[in-house]
Amino acid sequence: MEKQVLVSISRTYGSGGHAIAAKIAEDLGLPLYDRNLLEKMADEKVIKNDEFRKVDDRPHIWMRSRNVRGYSNSLEENLLELQFDYLKKKAKEGESFVIVGRCSETALKDFEGLISVFVNGDKEARLERIMSIQKLARGDAANKIKRVDRMRKMYHDRFGKKGWGDSSAYDLCINSTKLGIEGTALMLEKYIEARQEV
Repeated sequence: MEKQVLVSISRTYGSGGHAIAAKIAEDLGLPLYDRNLLEKMADEKVIKNDEFRKVDDRPHIWMRSRNVRGYSNSLEENLLELQFDYLKKKAKEGESFVIVGRCSETALKDFEGLISVFVNGDKEARLERIMSIQKLARGDAANKIKRVDRMRKMYHDRFGKKGWGDSSAYDLCINSTKLGIEGTALMLEKYIEARQEV
């Protein structure tokens, strides 16, 4: 890639957003940051991985946290700030990458190369995907989708600048059910290529 590309992918649970992100990263030869971000940060001695693994990508519990003079005792808030700083550092160094979740469209909003995407899917397709991948009964899969989406929304709405899934917060919002995982990834890659030419 001639220009820096920072692909931020937010997604509903079961939409295949992570698989789409992985396909884009593989096809374009870019690093993929997701849960492995903690390991990368630990490798560079930014954090101790064990301390933050349990609160990664989770909303903070406001009754258990306090802010005093701009400092928080919330592990969730502190981890998010460390992740934001880490992503900005990588971007400032000129690295191109694909990042899944973590309010990355907010963290990287000042970078020209940012391409932010929200991936959704039809309810039935998401349900079938979770039933298949997680080996869950229909009711259990439906409950898990509700629970994970609620957690993602709470996390994003607490730390992001705009609401989770709000189309004005993203360059593109796409229903992955229509084209499938590979087709959606290819369509997004074409958009990324077109953005390179602007």
